[in-house]
Amino acid sequence: MKKTIITVVGRDKVGVIAKICTYLSDHNVSIMDITQTIIDSYFNMMMIVNTENLDIDFADFSHRLIELGDTLDVEVRCQRSDIFDNMHRI
Repeated sequence: MKKTIITVVGRDKVGVIAKICTYLSDHNVSIMDITQTIIDSYFNMMMIVNTENLDIDFADFSHRLIELGDTLDVEVRCQRSDIFDNMHRI
């Protein structure tokens, strides 16, 4: 399994989760866990996904996901779990 952490932050609006999830499905990425909150009209989502069956290069996948976020006016970050874990280790 290849775990990847995806975070999405921005103003809350209709369709953000749907469009992100559709993009993941289009590239054979399965969602393992998801949490989202809305605080004072700001949207925050964190997903743990499995990119083992990804049908394109990870760098392309990540870049296109960030571009999708730009079109939705939200900030998207996409990191492999090992990098994420190392960055957040005390």
